[in-house]
Amino acid sequence: MAGTRMAAPLLALREGHTPLAVGMLLALFALTQVFLALPAGRYADRHGLKRPLKFAVVAATLGAGAAAALPIFPVLCLAALLTGGATGVASICLQRHAGRVAAGPVQLRQVFSWLSIGPAFSNFVGPFMAGLLIDNGGFRVAFFALALMPLITWACIRGARELPPVAMAAGDRKGSAWDLLRQPDFRRLMVINWVLSSCWDVHLFIVPVLGHERGLAASVIGTLLGTFALAAALVRLAMPLIAARLQEWQVIAGAMATTALVFGVYPLVAPPWAMGVCSALLGVALGSVQPMVMSTLHQITPAHRHGEALGLRLMSLNGSSVVMPMLFGAAGAAVGVAGVFWSTGAVMAACTRLAFAMKPRPA
Repeated sequence: MAGTRMAAPLLALREGHTPLAVGMLLALFALTQVFLALPAGRYADRHGLKRPLKFAVVAATLGAGAAAALPIFPVLCLAALLTGGATGVASICLQRHAGRVAAGPVQLRQVFSWLSIGPAFSNFVGPFMAGLLIDNGGFRVAFFALALMPLITWACIRGARELPPVAMAAGDRKGSAWDLLRQPDFRRLMVINWVLSSCWDVHLFIVPVLGHERGLAASVIGTLLGTFALAAALVRLAMPLIAARLQEWQVIAGAMATTALVFGVYPLVAPPWAMGVCSALLGVALGSVQPMVMSTLHQITPAHRHGEALGLRLMSLNGSSVVMPMLFGAAGAAVGVAGVFWSTGAVMAACTRLAFAMKPRPA
């Protein structure tokens, strides 16, 4: 998906499509996940790992393969829908399975720390590989190579042991996904996750705008964003060690406080090196929280509804990814780039108390 998300907009721009059309194309990668997340989570709760993942592999292969066969804008839109939806389904299945394999809170934190390295790695490998293939063989070759990548996923997963389904405990009822939001801890976790994800989106959206206002070269702006991504990837390599020593609420609270502070300072620093330091700090803070959020989610939701809870989380995040960039643009026009940073930082600071509320209560 990461490679297709880079190659498809680039091809659309080279074919003369407008930035608005390209923005709509990018939104389609998240749109399918908004509608598929909850059904996919329920399906994973019923059928486990391999069956839903098989559908995801087929969809992703068909999506990138269609773009290789017929690289025109409508087919690129179809590829975005299929690869985006497939990635959402696959992530829910893998996260649910990993949570069930782990034994105890420490192992949960470590397992999700290892699992979080995958997306960080793929966000580098996919675009890098696609870029090389586009330059040396063209877009069809790149899309064809990307279509083969999901087959590697299936080869890796074939030997995995399918776990038995989880039976509902006596007295539990199925209910709707929205019943989960009536649980105070789950509701707090969803708010924390949404705010942290919004900060990630703010950085990716506003830093190019800020760099443009300051007359920075495109290579400098790219380096700032690359520094953020590299820091987020590197901290995830260290997370299995950190997870053995710190509890979830401690890491989340620290990340939220650091993010609020950096968002307050970022618009005030002008030298590119100082902006790079801020980007690196944000990468460390925001890159550290996903394993902790996933571990907490598995501890506060019933085992037979883990897939459903993961689906609800993914739906909210992708809905935010579709809507928030438009809100950031409107806010930037109204209050300026610095105002977006400061208002987002203020929201993050106010929400930090929610992380302290997630501290385990004495039995």
